[in-house]
Amino acid sequence: MAQGELCNRKKVDTLEHLQALLNDTNGKKYYEEMNALDVDTELLWNTIRKTLKEKARIRTWLEICAHCGMCADSCFLYLANNRDPEQVPSYKIQSTLGELVKRKGQVDNAFMQMVMDTAWSKCTCCNRCGTYCPFGIDMGIMFSYVRGLCFQQGFVPWEMKIGSGMHRVFRAQMDVTTEDWVDTCEWMAEEYEEDYPGLVIPIEKVGADIMYTVNAREPKHYPEDLAEAAVLFHIAGEDWTVPKEGWEETSLAMFAGDWEACKLQVESVYDAMRRLKAKRMVVTECGHAYRATVVEGPYWAGLKSGQTPIPSFHYVEWVAEALRTGKLKIDPAKKIKEPVTLQDSCNYIRNAGLADYTREIMSYIAEDFREMSPCREHNFCCGGGGGFNGIGRYRKQRNIGLTVKRDQILATGAKLVIAPCHNCWDAIRDLEEEFEIGIRWSFLKPLLLKMVIIPDHMKPPEE
Repeated sequence: MAQGELCNRKKVDTLEHLQALLNDTNGKKYYEEMNALDVDTELLWNTIRKTLKEKARIRTWLEICAHCGMCADSCFLYLANNRDPEQVPSYKIQSTLGELVKRKGQVDNAFMQMVMDTAWSKCTCCNRCGTYCPFGIDMGIMFSYVRGLCFQQGFVPWEMKIGSGMHRVFRAQMDVTTEDWVDTCEWMAEEYEEDYPGLVIPIEKVGADIMYTVNAREPKHYPEDLAEAAVLFHIAGEDWTVPKEGWEETSLAMFAGDWEACKLQVESVYDAMRRLKAKRMVVTECGHAYRATVVEGPYWAGLKSGQTPIPSFHYVEWVAEALRTGKLKIDPAKKIKEPVTLQDSCNYIRNAGLADYTREIMSYIAEDFREMSPCREHNFCCGGGGGFNGIGRYRKQRNIGLTVKRDQILATGAKLVIAPCHNCWDAIRDLEEEFEIGIRWSFLKPLLLKMVIIPDHMKPPEE
């Protein structure tokens, strides 16, 4: 079986293997090797056959599709691509997974590359199609499975192979070591302590009310996000901590279809929950982190309860609670005056039902809040989910997909888009860079810090 040095069926378990992939600029050698990668058809069919036996819903979904086309308009990529019939969700899954089943895994390299391109550039696994299917068929869930088949065979986008390797080597989506993480926490506390006396970022505190976890991009690229969270917890008087290990909530392994790495990643967070014995966990403003750790994670970890070891919450739930209970108070004069809209994250709105919390927050902070149409669980994917943001091979397709969100935002007349999710934030940033429609975008934390009332005893002494 032909396997390349970089593109192969091997899992990235060593720093050396990971570095070799990183050194391959834009994955040039990786994709060249992919053209010669053999398909292990026996392994492929055995995996599919076992799945169809043990997970009957996938077999049933493939069989009961009525080809009614009701899923078509639910897909933002179908709409963005001039209603191309090949972008209809039912067609996309039948032409990939359906064919793999029909052919009993007897497919070649070209077919597997087509499956890979479809799974990562024609579906973000946002699950909107499942909301509209009269039979409840969820192509998003099935495409997650298809990604797993592709990963097993080595047909996975270069960036996703790297992301999976990061989780295996660092237990984070980026090369942030434990030392890096601790240093960043201490650095941010020192940077902000002058303006907020007594500010600390507690590390490894046992028995706190809140264990806070983040997206690795924050300590790597946006350390001020961590500082802003610390300041808001400080103002709210929360008893909180961050773990020394198990602080990373995200899972590029989930985007890659590397289910073994998903389990490794989420168990590191669950170990921290058990070790620190906090009353609850709060995850930063990240949709897929919440989905990976709170929604999907318990099943990867084999927890029969389907629940995380301690109660777990998205950041919007904590913010809504803090505003509702008066832990955070907003200065009315500093509320957002300009037209503002809100991006509903697929992963914690459609797939976790948290839309009411975000609307509650808007009622406290915005005077001219304008809903997108559609909104809440019916909102369209931002165009960057499922790994779409980060795969260079599909950048053109991703940018086409952004047009649906662009038009939704323009229709509101809003100049500010609040996006409490990293993928959504990135996609809307890229949307503005691509189309220059004159908008700004923001997480909740920096907005809240501009309008929250700081108690006198927490203000620095006047010089």
